[in-house]
Amino acid sequence: MTRNILIYDTTLRDGEQAPGCSMNLDEKLSVARQLELLGVDVIEAGFAISSPGDFESVQRIAATIKDCSVSSLARSLPKDIDVAWEAVQKAVNPRIHLFLATSKVHMQYKLRMSEADVVSTASRMVAHAKRYCSNVQFSCEDATRSEREFLALVLGEAIKAGATTVNIPDTVGYATPEEMSDLIIWLREHVVGIDNVAISVHCHNDLGMAVANTLAGVRGGAAQVECTINGIGERAGNAALEEVAMALKTRADHFDASIALDTTKIYHTSKLVYSLIGQGVPLNKAIVGTNAFLHESGIHQHGVMAKRSTYEIMTPEQIGIFQNNMVLGKHSGRHAVEDRLKELGYRLSPDELNTCFEAFKVICDKKKSVSDSDLEAIVNTGSAAVLAVASGAPVALASGMSVNSETSKSYLLQNFDVHSGKESTAVSVICLRHAGKDFEEVSLGDGPVDAAYNAIAKIMGLKNVQLASYTIHSTSDGTDALGEVVVKLRCEENLVTGRGLSTDIIEASILAYINAGNRLILKND
Repeated sequence: MTRNILIYDTTLRDGEQAPGCSMNLDEKLSVARQLELLGVDVIEAGFAISSPGDFESVQRIAATIKDCSVSSLARSLPKDIDVAWEAVQKAVNPRIHLFLATSKVHMQYKLRMSEADVVSTASRMVAHAKRYCSNVQFSCEDATRSEREFLALVLGEAIKAGATTVNIPDTVGYATPEEMSDLIIWLREHVVGIDNVAISVHCHNDLGMAVANTLAGVRGGAAQVECTINGIGERAGNAALEEVAMALKTRADHFDASIALDTTKIYHTSKLVYSLIGQGVPLNKAIVGTNAFLHESGIHQHGVMAKRSTYEIMTPEQIGIFQNNMVLGKHSGRHAVEDRLKELGYRLSPDELNTCFEAFKVICDKKKSVSDSDLEAIVNTGSAAVLAVASGAPVALASGMSVNSETSKSYLLQNFDVHSGKESTAVSVICLRHAGKDFEEVSLGDGPVDAAYNAIAKIMGLKNVQLASYTIHSTSDGTDALGEVVVKLRCEENLVTGRGLSTDIIEASILAYINAGNRLILKND
């Protein structure tokens, strides 16, 4: 009988805590809504006790999401579990996920606990969590480097205390697929009561085997897989949800398993996450990469033209990439734009659609036609940015995207002027509006972008701020392509991302910097 494999998404916890992948509350809500549309079974919304911001995001997500379970991570400590429950208690199906290390190196050097202490703690803390909710997950951190007999003992005590899911993490990406499969099979044979709970696997990618190890866990009998969108996560990342999902779907016969995901939402979800963390998709990224469904070799092209299955084991449509035969331009109406956005997976409210359509018309004045990539960039980057409005307070859209909106604390671009040449120092004049007043500054720089950023920093009062990264790419082909700029600004412990979009790359750069600056100001308030 075909087994249904549960998808436990930890993008908002394990993925988001990776350097450079942090998101604000509205962005996390956007991702959570999109994960709900994608059809994941469980959303790990965060680590509630780790910070007030994490607690608020877990609490808001738990109260918002209706079609899947919401989980919070907790150490095996009473206070952690209490706070986790406080954060998730309003969820339709709340889950508390507690963890405790079981490998010798972790117990000796991190926990400084004996084996007996670990066994006792696991039992007592699962029982403590069980007082709050029936859905309790227990993870043996660094399970794949733990001694099997001890691992089985701890798991047995956790199950006896009431755990409904037991997770076997390859915390440091050490295992091989054969070892992972063999471990799950061994545990199924040696852990008392394990037939009455779900076995989960959580694999990291330090040796590039996270997806392979996850699938091996399924072959061994795991009923739940823990993944992140695009594989983001600590160090080299986690098992990529889109890769695991499409492997299970494409090779359902091999794994004798199925998933409940709406895979046509994969591409849209991937682009959302890449956009929010300010990263571009690698060309050769499996499933969602630009080259994933391209064929240049003459032999391959001939085969695909004769029959797609010669070189394509899955279709672009399966992950949500649909062919577009409609050309959108300045004569296109609101309904045509709305229909195309729906085809691309976006569901916007009337107000949100109006904002996007206004931005679309602005772009049409600069381009003959607007591509799907342009439309996605409008929504992902924020329509207001295209309209020369750069605010740091995104408003969540029903689709899971975000559009920037003006707030009383936002600095908005009014005008800019830059001069640069081979034999002259770049100079920029920037005018921003804030609280109904215009502020203008002039500054020199090593180039037009540097000069503009120096002027903006003066106006916004950004001190001790470092430009951590600056990336630029075009959303489509042609000399009139939209340029999308993503910047990351670091100020002490804060790292924020800003995005800008325009056919004028200097303007896009300025909008991205203002967007990031507004976010820094909001963080410091």
